[in-house]
Amino acid sequence: MRRSPLGSAVVNVPRNITAPVTGAVGRFFSGAGLLLRGLGLCLRSPRLMLLGIVPALLSGALFVGAFATLVYFVDDLAALVTPFADDWSTTARGLVRVVAGLAFLGVGGLLGVLAFTAVTLVIGDPFYEKISERVEERYGGTPGAVEVPFWSSLRRSVVDSLRLVAISALVGIPLFAAGFIPVVGQTVVPVIGAAVGGWLLALELTGAPFSRRGLRLPDRRARLKVDRPTTLGFGVAVFVCFLIPLGAVLVMPAAVAGAALLTRRSLGQSVEEG
Repeated sequence: MRRSPLGSAVVNVPRNITAPVTGAVGRFFSGAGLLLRGLGLCLRSPRLMLLGIVPALLSGALFVGAFATLVYFVDDLAALVTPFADDWSTTARGLVRVVAGLAFLGVGGLLGVLAFTAVTLVIGDPFYEKISERVEERYGGTPGAVEVPFWSSLRRSVVDSLRLVAISALVGIPLFAAGFIPVVGQTVVPVIGAAVGGWLLALELTGAPFSRRGLRLPDRRARLKVDRPTTLGFGVAVFVCFLIPLGAVLVMPAAVAGAALLTRRSLGQSVEEG
C-alpha cells in the first residue's frame, strides 16, 4: 500500500485482477453489464429502488424544466451566436442555425446529465450511501472501511462534484465549437461527448464506495484508469440511459449499485456472490 499526494491510501492491485485479458471491447461491454447487474439488484430489492428514486425525482423535475427552457430558447441562442449568417440565403442561414441549435442541445445534455447526477447525489446522499453499503454487504463487505462523519462526507462529495462539473464545462466549450464542423459535428462529436460524459459519471458515481475506504478523487481516478474500457462501458451505459426521458430517475438507483460493483472490481475485490 502507498499514500497518494493528498495523504489517502491507495491499494496496489495486480493488473490481471482489475483488467482481465478479454480485449478492450469485451471489457467495455463488461462495464456496461455492471449497470444491468445493479438494475437486477434493485429490482430484487424494491426498497433499494424506492430509496433511490425519491431524490432523483426531486432533482429530475428541476433539470427537466431547465432543459425544456433550453429547447424553448434554442432558436434564439442559435441566432445569437451566428450573426454572420444574417445576410445569407434563407436555406444556408437555416442550416447553420440548425447546426448551432444541435450543438447547444448536445452540450446542454452533457452538462445537464452531469449536473443532475451531482445534485441528485448531494440531495440523496444518505439514501445512496445506504444502497451502496447494502450492495457491498452482499458481496463480502467493505475491506479497509473507515468511519467518515456525515458532514465531512457531504462536503467532500459537493467539492468533488463541483470539480467534475467544472471539467465537463471546460470540455463542453471545444465540443460546442466542433459541433459546427459538417458531418464531424453530428457524428464524431456526440461519440466524444458520450465518452467524456461517461468517464465523468463513473468518477461521480463511485465517490461513495471509494470514500468509505478513505480514498479521494485522485485515488479513484488512478484506479479507474487501470481498466479504462470497463469504466467507460459502465459510464457510457449510464450516460445513454440518463438521456432517455425519465431514464435518469429510474436508472439512478441501479447506477449507484453498479458503481459499487465497479469500485470493487477496480480494487480487485469480489463481485461474485458467495
